[in-house]
Amino acid sequence: MLSDNPQTLVSTSWLLKHLKDPDLRILDGSWYLPKMNRNGFEEYNQKHIPGARFFDIDEISDSNNELPHMVPSAQKFISRMKSMGIGDGHQIVVYDGQGIFSSARVWWMFKLFGKNNVAVLDGGLPKWISENNPTDNINPILRERHITVQYQASLIRDVTQVAACSKLSTATILDARSISRFKGEEDEPRPGLRSGHIPGSKNLHYEILLNRDGTMKSQNLIREILTDHGIDTTKAIITTCGSGVTAAILNLALEIAGYKNHSLYDGSWSEWGMYKDLKVDKG
Repeated sequence: MLSDNPQTLVSTSWLLKHLKDPDLRILDGSWYLPKMNRNGFEEYNQKHIPGARFFDIDEISDSNNELPHMVPSAQKFISRMKSMGIGDGHQIVVYDGQGIFSSARVWWMFKLFGKNNVAVLDGGLPKWISENNPTDNINPILRERHITVQYQASLIRDVTQVAACSKLSTATILDARSISRFKGEEDEPRPGLRSGHIPGSKNLHYEILLNRDGTMKSQNLIREILTDHGIDTTKAIITTCGSGVTAAILNLALEIAGYKNHSLYDGSWSEWGMYKDLKVDKG
């Protein structure tokens, strides 16, 4: 059991204790892959943690970019958060309907915009419900709240930066996809993408970091897993995945394990696998 940290991960018991805190803001950040046949917003409308707002990863994104759910401009992020009643001085807790899946992406996005009082709910909605904690289907009354952001460029990487790191080995590129996708043994879920991985990258499937109940493994176990996978934590780490969602689970785990020098490749394989002039490795 990890100790509660309102800047990384909090337990269901912590959230239950603080549920009525006036400066608490709960976000349902549920998002699913097409093959999962689930709709996060529909499920939110049917049942959510009391007071939760829905954070739409696909809508709160750069709508001018053809790649899926890329980070929005600071102006758009501010606009959406203000309209959701999320602002300065709030403690934010994000959960999702899977356990720890897309909630880590929302956590990372707040960090990217300089908001540190944000945590993922360990075990998410499934654990919350399994403990018979309260849910409802009432949408909270939203009142605009002032929010300031400070973009943290060190937390994000683009394709040019990742290509340089791949060529020069100046950072460890860590891929959160399954081993079969990493090796190029199965087709990518998005049509038109090549199979394989970024040259020089290492594979660490995000599920390895989670317990069976969807909670995060302990700090010591995370460190052991990184060691067992040959991850050099003395170098900067860039996380990647299919479209920048599950990569954030690796960032969350790295943060919990005490490693600060990590960033996320926002375009991930949706971008790398699309460009024919970028090299791809298999096996």
